[in-house]
Amino acid sequence: MIESSTHIQSLFQQNPIARELSAAQPVEDSDFGDIMKQVLNHVNSLQQDSSARMEAVETGASDDLLGAMIASQKASLSFQSLLQVRNKVVAAYEEVMRMQV
Repeated sequence: MIESSTHIQSLFQQNPIARELSAAQPVEDSDFGDIMKQVLNHVNSLQQDSSARMEAVETGASDDLLGAMIASQKASLSFQSLLQVRNKVVAAYEEVMRMQV
């Protein structure tokens, strides 16, 4: 079953990462490819921030272990969310490909 555009946008707005991204650029003015690029860049920046914080704690440059762990969990949850979106997109693509014309 293919969901309507408004339903997909409402689901997108419920996601905390999507809310952060939509503050920079409204969802209505973007196509799916642009939104995915923004999400990938955001998840990548979260991963890099987490890695930098963990490295700083490991080398003794910082004693903010709590901040490093929160950044790590935020990056992990963002990546897991991205994987779930990818899985849903692939499943929808496969369903469309199985449709008879």
